[in-house]
This record gives sequence, C-alpha cells and structure tokens, in this order.
Amino acid sequence: MKQDLRRAWDDELRSRGYRVTPQRQLVLEAVASLHHATPEEIAASVQETASGVNISTVYRTLELLDNLGLVRHTHLHHGVPIYHLASEADHLHLECQECGRVLQVSQEAIRPLITALDEGQGFETDVAHLTVFGRCKECRGKTDA
Repeated sequence: MKQDLRRAWDDELRSRGYRVTPQRQLVLEAVASLHHATPEEIAASVQETASGVNISTVYRTLELLDNLGLVRHTHLHHGVPIYHLASEADHLHLECQECGRVLQVSQEAIRPLITALDEGQGFETDVAHLTVFGRCKECRGKTDA
C-alpha cells in the first residue's frame, strides 16, 4: 500500500511538470504518517531523516502540495494550519474549546446544511476547510452534572 501511494504521488507530481525530490517525498510521508500535523510537526518528522531540510522548505513544499491537491489543510487551534493527505480529507473537524480535543465527522453529518446553502443561496461549500468549535460531550458532562 505504501509503495502504491508513493507511486501515485510521484506520478501526480510528474504529470504536473514537477520533479520528485527527496524533500517532497519526505514531506508527503510525514503528512501520511502524522495524519493531522502542523508544519512544525511535519518539519520535525522530516528532520529525523534529513536534518538539512529547514522549516521554510517544508512550508514551501506544503503550499505546493496543497495547490496540487495532494494534501489539504484546515485551521484548528486558533488558526494554526493542520495538514493531512487529500485522499483522507472527506471529513470535517469538531474542536472542543475547553479541552482542545479534535473529533472527525463525516461530511454526511452536515449534508442538510450543505444542501440548504446550495439550494437557498447557490453557495458551494468547501467543507475540507471547515472546523466547528464548541464543547465535546465529556466537557459538557462535567458542567452539566
């Protein structure tokens, strides 16, 4: 599976006219293994293998990979971008403002909202960037008890 995924990344980069560089491969591998990670966390993971890769290279690489549709980002924790593979971006995030826990839910959970915005406003929703803030079940239980 990992080899198939790497081949798909390489094919996508080449088909768009980009070289497959070790830095790009390392960033993609870090995003895949960390699932939801900040650029700093991705850089730390990359630097375990290639200590010469600096944070600015990681930021530029993430921007390119995001533009190419290989990774996606969302903003959690007061705007910090969190990256994950685009192939795993079919969910939205619920962030508890008390404990900081982040839950993932299917886009189907908000299908009525997506439909209402489309039909009522003609608005196409990009839920890949959507984070809903509130209080998780556990935190609500602490204050409701």
